[in-house]
Amino acid sequence: MHEEPLADLISHAAQDAGGWLGALQVALLATSGDGTIVRWNQGAQHLLGYLPPQVLGRHIADLLHPGADRSLGRSLWETAAGGHGVMGTVTAWHRDGHPLELEIWACPVPDRRDGASAVLVFAADAHAARRIRGSSAVWDGLFARSPVGIAVLDTQLRFLQVNPALEAMNGLAESAHVGRRLAEVLPEVNAGDMEDAMRRVLATGEPVLDRRRTGRTPADPEHDHVWSCSYVRVEDPGGRPIGVIASLLDITEQQRDHTEAEAGRRRLALLSEASARIGASLDLERTTQELADLAVPHLADAVTVDVLDVLARGHEPGMGLAGGVALRRLGKAPLTGSAITNILAPLGRTLTFPAAAPYTQALGARQPFLVARFDERSIAPAARHSPKPEQLLKAGVHSFMMVPLTARDVVLGVATFYRTRPVGPFGSDDVTLAGELAARTAISIDNARLYRHEHETAVVLQRSMLPQHVSPPLGIETAHRYLAASDVNEVGGDWYDVLPLSGGRAALLIGDVMGHGIAAAAVMGRLSATVRALARLDMQPTALLHQLEATLADLAEPMLATFLYLECDPATGRCSVTRAGHPPPAVAEPDGTVYLLETPPGVPLGVGGVGFTTTDFTVPLGSLLVLYTDGLVEARNHDIDERLGELTRLLTEPEQPLDHLCDTLITHLVPASADDDIALLAARIGTVRRSTPG
Repeated sequence: MHEEPLADLISHAAQDAGGWLGALQVALLATSGDGTIVRWNQGAQHLLGYLPPQVLGRHIADLLHPGADRSLGRSLWETAAGGHGVMGTVTAWHRDGHPLELEIWACPVPDRRDGASAVLVFAADAHAARRIRGSSAVWDGLFARSPVGIAVLDTQLRFLQVNPALEAMNGLAESAHVGRRLAEVLPEVNAGDMEDAMRRVLATGEPVLDRRRTGRTPADPEHDHVWSCSYVRVEDPGGRPIGVIASLLDITEQQRDHTEAEAGRRRLALLSEASARIGASLDLERTTQELADLAVPHLADAVTVDVLDVLARGHEPGMGLAGGVALRRLGKAPLTGSAITNILAPLGRTLTFPAAAPYTQALGARQPFLVARFDERSIAPAARHSPKPEQLLKAGVHSFMMVPLTARDVVLGVATFYRTRPVGPFGSDDVTLAGELAARTAISIDNARLYRHEHETAVVLQRSMLPQHVSPPLGIETAHRYLAASDVNEVGGDWYDVLPLSGGRAALLIGDVMGHGIAAAAVMGRLSATVRALARLDMQPTALLHQLEATLADLAEPMLATFLYLECDPATGRCSVTRAGHPPPAVAEPDGTVYLLETPPGVPLGVGGVGFTTTDFTVPLGSLLVLYTDGLVEARNHDIDERLGELTRLLTEPEQPLDHLCDTLITHLVPASADDDIALLAARIGTVRRSTPG
């Protein structure tokens, strides 16, 4: 069997020992009892430069510096030869001719042949030894006093040493660590991830920084902690890996602060998005669905939004819930692909809850209702009224909350949030966020309710002020249409009328109060009544328009209106027209000639200081006159001349029935959802037919 030489064995043992001894180059030599050098290893050769043949057989004193006091060296050797281990510092003579200060450790080795003691000597560069001892002292101080947890592990990832800070973090003494791996010491942390990182460090030599260890330790067994871990490979002088140094910092508080800050940023982002999305349309169904879509998956895994059934049917909400509540489901997310929403009632379904049901009680209390732990015990009260809670529990729901939709101290509905993902139960922050979303939604729902109410009021007022019975004189046939705008803000002051005048003549008139809503409709009513009263006096058209301006001037708030007043004689076809900023009438003669009547446009009523001009013209009997407000010909992204061209092209068949003509104009020129209200009056001059109602 091969035996490793003693010198190499000791040298390798010194290196494998680690610590400062393993990092220091140590020379080994041995002398006989009389001081003759009998062993000289490779470390001695590297340290002093002599090859073995150059020193073996010489006295050890020959290696001392010739100019130094050799008595100390002899004394040290003689003490060791006498059977005592010694250490000290001597000055040797390097083969290259320079002095070298050495630290030596000498110990006797009994010689079994003659009983004398041989001497085994270890020697090292004194300056290097002092430097390493100093570094070792710094390391020992850092290791013992550092607030950072530090551990030394071998290549098998077993603990060799841990400092007091790590003992405190782990809640275990050093003796409980040494010789064991992390998974054995702390089974409730992610030891596998950490050991994978340490193996990579051993294999590649690349440090790993800020790897997160999570879990619980005996130091705080009731709470999870987070540690930032860094790993560095330890190598011997030959570059061989001999272990890993791990450093750990408990960053639980910082991580919690960071997590809370991130959650806060996400909440603000969600609320910002809610402000932009929820309620932008003032449509009840769309608003409730926007809440459900926004909350999934940022806040919950499934959401339903229910409003009072009376509200969904267009009525005002009641004052109490003593007899229970009926809710209409108008929002739900996700709409498909969810086991939870498959259990819940579909969109459009009306749900009735008795007074004792949790839904009714939550609405009555006007406070959020939270079931943080959705389990058999918590669902027992609701399970008496419905099998759904048990089904939801089996489908994986583990947390649940209901938030009432309340605006202006009136309950409008409720939003319900379900959580199935393993992210923990709903907490107080979630309830606050859901409350913010619900409040925005409730205000939007209430605005939608008020919008609908105001829109209906404006339309009713507008229609009530239009002429209910148009009775033109003989020889004139009329048809008319009024189309309310889709937006309450656009419902306004468009109107038309046909008034009999003396001599069998008639006045065709149309106007548009600038402004929208109920106020514009009310002003339109005043102007319409004024025109009817003044027309009976047979006033000149220009004088009549000035009187209308005076009516507008009496208003508390200044208003403007465009107006067109056209007198015609069905017996002769003679006509006159006076415009106050209103679009020109269209004329379609019996032969198919169609044109817009070119007359001075004038300025709107209410501008003041500008006169009006009356233009006379004559049309062939059977001609068609078409009066309209700007809502018929104005459209977004379209040139007004193009739209007027479309109008005239649609009038090339003047003999068609007037009702059919009005419907054709509305169908071709007006989009499905009108941006402005529209008044349209068509009259055929020189005919015996009577008026057709609009």
